[in-house]
Amino acid sequence: MTDTVIRTTRLTKQYGDRKAVDELNMTVKQGQIYGFLGQNGAGKTTTIRMLLGLIRPTSGSIEIFGEAMPAKQKEILRRIGSIVEFSGFYENLTARENLEINARLMGVHKKTAIEDALEIVALQGETSKQVGQYSLGMKQRLGIARSIVHHPELLVLDEPTNGLDPIGIKEIRGMIKSLAKERQMTILISSHILTEVEQLADQIGIIHQGKLLEEISLEELRTRNRRYLEFQVSQDNKAAMLLEKHFGIHDYEVGSEGKIRIYSHLGQQGQLNKLFVEHGIEVTRIALSEDRLEDYFVKLIGGGTIG
Repeated sequence: MTDTVIRTTRLTKQYGDRKAVDELNMTVKQGQIYGFLGQNGAGKTTTIRMLLGLIRPTSGSIEIFGEAMPAKQKEILRRIGSIVEFSGFYENLTARENLEINARLMGVHKKTAIEDALEIVALQGETSKQVGQYSLGMKQRLGIARSIVHHPELLVLDEPTNGLDPIGIKEIRGMIKSLAKERQMTILISSHILTEVEQLADQIGIIHQGKLLEEISLEELRTRNRRYLEFQVSQDNKAAMLLEKHFGIHDYEVGSEGKIRIYSHLGQQGQLNKLFVEHGIEVTRIALSEDRLEDYFVKLIGGGTIG
């Protein structure tokens, strides 16, 4: 039995002259929470729709649980739960009634399956309400319940926190962590929200303009993160020249709005500040920080922002 749950090889989807996904090689291991990270329009949803057999690739291959898609699609999809975009519910029915319909369609016979799913998403006390009375966050939680009622081995979530307030985002995050830990599910979660991916994922795949730029574990990413001194100054180019001339500093970056990050000489902010002030440069901020996922992402795609 392979420990690779998802493997794509040169997976490509082309619409006319545009490649929405361009020769993507992705590997998701068993038990991982894999954060599929990219800007809106980067190709995340197109990739997920191909993985779930909702659209056909132009070229390339997909293997899930070691089996080829779409040849073994029917057998594979029975082992997967998913939320792709937001699918509706019967709003005049209760949560339990909605899940009963889904359970029948999935051939779920375990009597406690629906109650188990509702308990996991903390909706067991809300089952007398019609779903039309639910908030967006409650509907998202019900969507997760529906995706796990058949006890899937792989859970695929496309932007599951879209539109939620901070409390709703925190609730969904907790559920995802719980499913991975308590049910040993492999989870693929796509998002353009860097902070969410950073708090959830074991492994990250970064997609940009249809290309997978890198796959990296959070553990490795943290070892790459570097501490730095950040100064906000009135004349960044002059400050940079002074760093090189007086301290021999070459390991620095000049950012936007007068920010300079210095990756050496940590602990010498006093001497550096004195140097700037003596040469007529106003210093409005000094901080000791470290690179975050956002910094890494921006460097990788060559500037810009996510979201």
